[in-house]
Amino acid sequence: MNDHLHTALCLAATGLPVLPLRKGKVPFGNCRHCAKNACGGRPNMKIPGPCTCPRPCHAWAAASSDTAVLRSQEWVGAWREAAAVAYHPGGADVTVVDLDNPAAVRWARESLPATRTVPTTRGEHWIYRGTMPSSNAVRPGVDIKSLMAYARWLAPGVGAMAVLPAAVRALGVKEPAPAHRAPQRLTAASAGHGGECPHRTPVYLDRGIAMAVQRISEARSAVHATVYRTFLAVLSTHGRCGCLTEGHVTRLFTAAQAKGESPRHCTDAWTNALTTLGL
Repeated sequence: MNDHLHTALCLAATGLPVLPLRKGKVPFGNCRHCAKNACGGRPNMKIPGPCTCPRPCHAWAAASSDTAVLRSQEWVGAWREAAAVAYHPGGADVTVVDLDNPAAVRWARESLPATRTVPTTRGEHWIYRGTMPSSNAVRPGVDIKSLMAYARWLAPGVGAMAVLPAAVRALGVKEPAPAHRAPQRLTAASAGHGGECPHRTPVYLDRGIAMAVQRISEARSAVHATVYRTFLAVLSTHGRCGCLTEGHVTRLFTAAQAKGESPRHCTDAWTNALTTLGL
């Protein structure tokens, strides 16, 4: 038994769905049973759920926690050629925030709740409990791997695994089309519901606004998307109790306009975030 198969069997015994990877961190190609879409669509990875063919193809859909499958004759050749072991995060009810360089790691340490971390060749994997749609390049050097995706197994990691936060979910949300009747002047900071404020102290809110301003100010690309996602994250955390003021919103809009966003774009992004969250 080679080392990769041994690792895969140990992980599968804990319930983690695993698969072999070729050199270059790529999955094995489709088997003859699934060539030319013969199996009904999974070569395009559009349908959630495991691959039903007996061979390790279809990337994330090939992942299995069944040790009998992993040991089966159909998988022998793949494990013989394997260069690494991967797993399906969504199948394990986790989300991996893949930080591909030191700058991305610094951003995560400043912007995201601490959780279990795994060192990678160029950065870190931050692993949260919970699933969401996978998305690449949600910001420079950051990919999200969860449902219908695979991540390379590197180590168990260190630290307690936190619940998937709203800030990570917001990264994967694409901004909807601009609202047709977006207001041109804010008459209320967030249209909060006036419920009991859970923040206890204004320091928590001020720190959140400061981090949001920094996130916008440090954007080097996809500024429009970054502004929207930041607005969405702020509102998801602070928008329901009515504690956001015009001063807070002005700080956010000022940061966005300093990066080239127009007042109209800021207002549209804010309105769209409110609509997305049902505020």
